[in-house]
Amino acid sequence: MKGRRLPLFASLRQPQGGRFGGAICAVTTWETFMLKHTLAAFAATVALTGTALAETKLPFALDWKFEGPSAPYFAAIDNGHFGAADLSVEISAGQGSLDAIPKVATGAFPVGFADINSLIKFLDQNPGAPVTAVMMIYDKPPFAVVGRKSLGVSEPKDLEGKVLGAPPPDGAWAQFPAFATANDLDVSAIKVEPVGFPTREPMLAEGNVDAVTGFSFSSYLNLVRLGVPEDDISTILMADYGLALYGNAIIVNTDFASANPDVIKGFLTAVAAGWKDAIADPAKAIESLMERNPAADAGLETRRLQLAIDANVATEAAMANGMGAIDPARMEKAIAQLGENYEFQNAPDASLYFTDAYLPDAGSRMLK
Repeated sequence: MKGRRLPLFASLRQPQGGRFGGAICAVTTWETFMLKHTLAAFAATVALTGTALAETKLPFALDWKFEGPSAPYFAAIDNGHFGAADLSVEISAGQGSLDAIPKVATGAFPVGFADINSLIKFLDQNPGAPVTAVMMIYDKPPFAVVGRKSLGVSEPKDLEGKVLGAPPPDGAWAQFPAFATANDLDVSAIKVEPVGFPTREPMLAEGNVDAVTGFSFSSYLNLVRLGVPEDDISTILMADYGLALYGNAIIVNTDFASANPDVIKGFLTAVAAGWKDAIADPAKAIESLMERNPAADAGLETRRLQLAIDANVATEAAMANGMGAIDPARMEKAIAQLGENYEFQNAPDASLYFTDAYLPDAGSRMLK
């Protein structure tokens, strides 16, 4: 199976909306229109803000709702880290891992949080769009296959002969072909059941599927809420089974960043401090989240944050070297793995997708 494209997945690659904010192709069409109509206005904004030195207003677009993994950014506000950088940061919720990319590319937001793999595809389809990643947050992406041990799924090979529930626009599902290749899975022996985001975990809880694709911290906690015993849940993190992919990163509008390098550096310094605070005291960080989302379950979101910290943020590499940077060799491998289930229109160029030009010094990015 190695080296072959997987026809099994063809019918499921067409995005149909949902958690990830719709199709890359749909975003591309909209993006092309918006870029033409908003960059002129954005240039004027850059001119006005480029010389601002105090309390620079900086809108920040998240990928998803105000949940546990977003708490560090609110902690950075409440603990004075953004203020110390003379920044007034306003955080907006998103609708999925694609959502922030066009917002930042058009200049509607100067900074955002998005999946770098989606960014790579976006830039391939929109050459020259003024957006790039500047700080890696999820050193390991949360892409996972989540199964139930009682249904016979504990490791990748167990998927053969089983039913896998996969939402077509799911970010984890998009990586499944490369995951299958890395683990030498016989995909013809896996029955793939298209499911919606709202029905994904309920179907697994009811035993209608044996496993699902999803974000590790979200699917796990959704199953717990549905009454599935925790010792029956198997979380197969794709990054632990052959995928070199990175996950979500801070992205910037490159025009804004070029005009305001110190603003971006100050923002990234504060982000690192917010994450350091959250790692040291997750419950305290969740208090900042609850101020913005009082309807949330504090205990549940504390667990969600801790799961993200343990599996995605405070990795061995990040703890040793500080968060934010990437390994060029690993990135090249990640791009090659993306190419197993995505046909690049242009020659991939890692320098387009990530720059460390705005990263603060390593000492400011240490997490302990």
